[in-house]
Amino acid sequence: MIKHTAAKHHWQASLAWHQEQYKIQGDIMKTTFNQLRHRMLRAGVLAFGLVLSAGAQAFPDKPITLLIPYPPGGSADMLARPIAAQMQKTMKQPVVLEYRPGAGGTIATAQLARSKPDGYTVLMVLAAHAINPSMYKSLPYDTEKDFAPVSVLATLPMLVTAAKQTPANTTQELIDYARANPDKLTFASAGNGNTSHLAAELFKSATNTKMIHVPYKGSGPAVVAMLSGEVSLMFDSISTSLPHVKAGKLKGLAVTGTKRSAVLPDVPTVAESGVPGFSVNGWYGILAPAGTPQEVVTQLNKAFNDAAQTPAVKQQLTQYGYEIEGSTPQHFADLITTEIKKWKTAVDQSGARVE
Repeated sequence: MIKHTAAKHHWQASLAWHQEQYKIQGDIMKTTFNQLRHRMLRAGVLAFGLVLSAGAQAFPDKPITLLIPYPPGGSADMLARPIAAQMQKTMKQPVVLEYRPGAGGTIATAQLARSKPDGYTVLMVLAAHAINPSMYKSLPYDTEKDFAPVSVLATLPMLVTAAKQTPANTTQELIDYARANPDKLTFASAGNGNTSHLAAELFKSATNTKMIHVPYKGSGPAVVAMLSGEVSLMFDSISTSLPHVKAGKLKGLAVTGTKRSAVLPDVPTVAESGVPGFSVNGWYGILAPAGTPQEVVTQLNKAFNDAAQTPAVKQQLTQYGYEIEGSTPQHFADLITTEIKKWKTAVDQSGARVE
C-alpha cells in the first residue's frame, strides 16, 4: 500500500512536471508565432508600400490626355501646345491635346469629372471654371469637390479690340458711340459664361451702354468673326488678338488689367480710359479628377510647372502676354474658391445668366 501510494505521488508529480513543460513550450510557441506573424505583417506592409512607391515612380507609363475646353487657335491652345511638347521630352510619354469645346467649357469639365482618377486625363481650365457655377442654373459636376487642383500655370489680361469697321478708335469713343446707338454694336465672346462674355457685361454695366452679345465656340472662331467684320468688338485674351493688332487688322483699344501690358505698352488700361476701377484678369490652370493619388498630383504639378518655366517655353509665351505662374495645388484650390465668390458678385450685378 505504501509502495502504491508512493508510486501514485511519483506519477502525479511527473504529470504536473510534464504539464508545466507543455505550458512553457506552448507559451514559447505562441510567443514565437506572434513574433513571426508580426514580422510577416510588417514585411507585407513594407512590400505593399514598395509596390505603391514603385507605381508612383512609374508614372507615367502611357500617354497623358490634356483636355482643352475650347477649339484650336484660342488662348488655352496657345498656352497648352508648347508646354505639352516640353512635357513629352521630360516625361518620355506623349501628351495628347484633346479639344472638347462648347457650353462655356462645361463639356470638357464634365468629361474630366467622369474620368478615371489616375492622372492620365487632365484638363486645362480658365477663369470661366469659377464663373460657371453662377452663370448656369445647374452643372453636371461640383466645381470644387469633383476635381483635384494641380497648378495655376499662367495669368493673362484681356484686350478690348474693335473691328476695323467699328466707328471708334479709343475706349471713350466706343462708349460715346454705344450710348448714342443702343444695341447697334455687337460683341463677340468665346462662349456663354466665358470670361470674354462676362468682362463685356461688366463693361456694359460700368459704362451704362447696350450692346448685343454674339457667342462663339472659342476665341479662335470669335477672332475670325472680328477679322471679317461680322461683329463690332471683343474682350479677348491678349495672346490671340495681339498678332492681329500688330498687323493692323484689329484695333487695340485697352487692356483690362490693373497695369499696361509689356507687349502693348502704348495701349492704356480700361481704368485709364474713363472707367475707374475696371479690372479683369484671366488665368489658366490644370485640374485632375478628384481621388487622383497625391503622389501623382505632385508629379503632375512638377511636370507642368517645370515645362512652363523652361526658358524657351517661357520666352515663347511671354511674347504673347502670358505671365507664367506655376503654383502649388493648394494655391490653385484657394484661388478657385476665391474666384467663385468674386464672380458670383459680378454675375449678379451684371444680370448675365445662361439657362
